[in-house]
Amino acid sequence: MMPMTAPLLIELLTEELPPKALRRLDESFAESILSQLIKDEICSTNVKATQFASPRRLAVLIDAARDQAPDRQRKEKLLPVSVALDSQGQALPPLGKKLASLGLTLGVDIQLSDLQRETDGKQDQLMVSFTAKGASLAQSAQAALNDALTKLPIPKVMTYQRHDGQTVRFVRPAHGLVALHGEQIIPISALGLQAGRTTAGHRFHCKEPIVIDQAGNYAQRLADNGSVIASFTERRTQIMQGLAARAAPDTVVMPEALLDEVTSLVEWPVVLEGKFDEGFLAVPQECLILTMQQNQKYFALTDTKGKLTNRFLLVSNIQSRDPSVVISGNERVLRARLSDAKFFFDQDRKRSLFSRIDGLSSVVYHNKIGSQRQRIDRLARLASGWAIATGAKPEEAERAALLAKADLLTDMVGEFPELQGIIGTYYARHDQESEEVALAIEGHYRPRFAGDQLPGNPCGIALALADKMETLVGIWGIGLAPTGDKDPFALRRHALGIIRILMEKNLSLDLQKMLEDTAACFAGIHTVSPDLPAIQSFIHDRLRAYMKEQGHTIEAIEAVLAQCPSRIDQVPERLSALAKFMSTPEAQSLCAANKRIGNILKKSQVSSEEIQERLLSESAEKTLVQLLTEIGPKAQAAVAKGQYAQALASLAALKLPVDAFFDQVMVNAEDAALRANRLALLSQLHRSMNQVADLSRLAA
Repeated sequence: MMPMTAPLLIELLTEELPPKALRRLDESFAESILSQLIKDEICSTNVKATQFASPRRLAVLIDAARDQAPDRQRKEKLLPVSVALDSQGQALPPLGKKLASLGLTLGVDIQLSDLQRETDGKQDQLMVSFTAKGASLAQSAQAALNDALTKLPIPKVMTYQRHDGQTVRFVRPAHGLVALHGEQIIPISALGLQAGRTTAGHRFHCKEPIVIDQAGNYAQRLADNGSVIASFTERRTQIMQGLAARAAPDTVVMPEALLDEVTSLVEWPVVLEGKFDEGFLAVPQECLILTMQQNQKYFALTDTKGKLTNRFLLVSNIQSRDPSVVISGNERVLRARLSDAKFFFDQDRKRSLFSRIDGLSSVVYHNKIGSQRQRIDRLARLASGWAIATGAKPEEAERAALLAKADLLTDMVGEFPELQGIIGTYYARHDQESEEVALAIEGHYRPRFAGDQLPGNPCGIALALADKMETLVGIWGIGLAPTGDKDPFALRRHALGIIRILMEKNLSLDLQKMLEDTAACFAGIHTVSPDLPAIQSFIHDRLRAYMKEQGHTIEAIEAVLAQCPSRIDQVPERLSALAKFMSTPEAQSLCAANKRIGNILKKSQVSSEEIQERLLSESAEKTLVQLLTEIGPKAQAAVAKGQYAQALASLAALKLPVDAFFDQVMVNAEDAALRANRLALLSQLHRSMNQVADLSRLAA
């Protein structure tokens, strides 16, 4: 009999699932089930699977599944012959157990004479070839569901009891299980539930159970009879469209995380518009937007200039006969929230940021490093010291550093930690601090994440470097360097921030000197002992990854970083110059020669780089010395000016003289003086060739 193919539906009905985790649960549930069914050959690899996830359900619909997987021919290694058979060639107990693990019984499903012998190069092995019966849909679906539930990325498991007294552990209490193959119920179970065809619709709009007649009708049946849009993606799209339509002519502030969370909270989304008193707009809009988003899950609106309006949008989970009742209730709740924000804002401004500085003495930065008050003294020292290089005034950089963390003691940051720096900028302006200082307070946290903007003003740049470098050296210095994927203090992000600022702002600051300056700030704190070479290597590792993302080859990156450049701002220019050089016809020959020179020098002891002209006996070495005397200083001067392309271009003239030298000159001459002189020449040549990058790393 040919296996029957039909759509397959599996749905788990629960209490409201964690909204911030729903999207991950949705993807994991569907992917786990599908992968197991494909593995068992219940489904083909090109099958279409549709994911469903709403606040109270996880489901997957597969458009074509067999009720029986095809039988498969299998060949399996059993045991070494010495373990499987006795001296008379009769089966020993381990052989029977091994066959049983494959679903075979010796003497019934398989005969001893059917087993083959093969050598693996060490000993003879017994092999068995047999026809394995394909899994039934029920077997495979049960295994797939069990696997899916085990792998769910559940943030927190709860324990509950079913009405029959059974104790169950799951993310939320489960109330129903649907498993249909076409019109047929699949006899599987999970979490104390037996599969059927009955599910539930909207908690308020649908009181009667929903019967799914066949798997393919699942989504339509829920929408038509249950007031549920089961697809997370479809529901999200509908919300986005509804928000955009209601927002016109304004723009919706629509963070991805908020959109996902709201999609996870509703089954039948209805977008409504509310308003709040314009007087609240006197509060910084970042505060109002966070209040709406975090506390109420509302969407703020901004006008064409990016300024917050007093309109907001909410996504309701019910189709109300009188939406004004829903709107007025939400407006009333929001009014209370915004009143709190305004109160915090008004209270905070009664004290200046400067007056809060001493209070930072009671705020612990880290128990091995000290307080935030001690920390801002270090930041002030570093920021003022690096200010000139960034174009800032040292006194303004120092002032910004002293005020940078003062907003940690404000009520607004206590309510919304995300406003650190942002609210400090507002308060600094209120205190009539200079605009340069005010902007630096917010800017010194940048970049906060990959792709984020850098600080926008010189003072902010100096302070951002100080903040990131102080964190990196201090935290590393107390033994908390990142390990594996663990980086609780975001040191990788801080290192990348330092790289981006130095590079994108073209700052002529020496990385090694910056590390030394920072370490000096911790002098006297015996618990902090930073390994500066290790930290510099760590920063270079981040630099490798970043430049690879920018499209540079790993070979070129390694060639440049082999010189351990301390000027991070020069790395892109070095790489660009190197790429241009490698396109010249002389490049590969010179790189190969450079590698050869490097190998010779590794095996020899060079006592001096001073070349004795009186010991130059071969015309090839005389020519090379003469040319190197001309090119070397010019290349060195070009490198000093940052003219890396020019420095590398000058090396092209060395190709023929270098080739002639290796063809005509014996480096390891028997005469010790000649040998030492030629090694000195090669050492000088090697240094001149590698001023921009280690060319040997680019040899084919």
